[in-house]
Amino acid sequence: MNDLLKKTQEICRIYDIKPQSSMGQNFLVSLEVYKKIVASAQIEKDDLVLEVGPGLGFLSAELLKSAKKVVAVELDDEIAKVLELALSSHNLDNLEIINENILDFNAEILKSDYKIVANLPYNISSVFLRKFLTTDNKPKSLTLMLQKEVVERIVVKPGKHSLLSLSVQYYSQAKYVDTVKKENFWPQPKVDSAILHLETKKDEEISLSKEEQKIFFRLLKFGFSAKRKKLVNNLAGALQVDNSLIQSKMQAASIDINIRAQDLSLDDWERLFAHLRPIMV
Repeated sequence: MNDLLKKTQEICRIYDIKPQSSMGQNFLVSLEVYKKIVASAQIEKDDLVLEVGPGLGFLSAELLKSAKKVVAVELDDEIAKVLELALSSHNLDNLEIINENILDFNAEILKSDYKIVANLPYNISSVFLRKFLTTDNKPKSLTLMLQKEVVERIVVKPGKHSLLSLSVQYYSQAKYVDTVKKENFWPQPKVDSAILHLETKKDEEISLSKEEQKIFFRLLKFGFSAKRKKLVNNLAGALQVDNSLIQSKMQAASIDINIRAQDLSLDDWERLFAHLRPIMV
């Protein structure tokens, strides 16, 4: 049994913490993986880090070695108290612990550039990504540990695209960093995880206004409404126009009229949107 696993189990025993799988409480017990996450996040001495789901503070301790300040947001009341006790003995003035649901957290209070490091449960990953990739005060980067399957879905190329992958790639450059085997967690989950690094795009790199982005993603939702159908049929049905009109718009955008939604690249979608925008209300 490794030392980190022993420490984790001992802390949970002392404070009567029973990990809740419904809250994604599978504690990472590998110091090597913690170090890899910090290295992937490229934390520098002037960085403000928003850490999500700090758990028992092992990742927090690694982040604090490099960052100027860490703001750790923990949902679980008991774990937040334990975290504060565990790290208070280090006399750290560059750590702030916030006991709150990250989905309710207001990033505007950070008032400066920041990076996110997070170990996210599967059930909030899509909502979390949407929140922080579209907020006015976006992070410079996000380094996340997610289920491996989710990371694989995000970094795909045309042919396997989904609404999730296109949404993330619209706002950031996505990189699959490494696989984290399920044996690195306690309690052990049923599936492997992976580290994902996202470099967010600057506002000037995103061509559409906030209002136009909403309409653009509405088009994507229309396109993926029935995955097995051809894109032309999905769009014609959703926009309530003849197939021939959609076909002419697709041809004008140099897109095959027999294609399915998952086969289009992000550039294809943006080009098609430019031609379809006049008929979207």
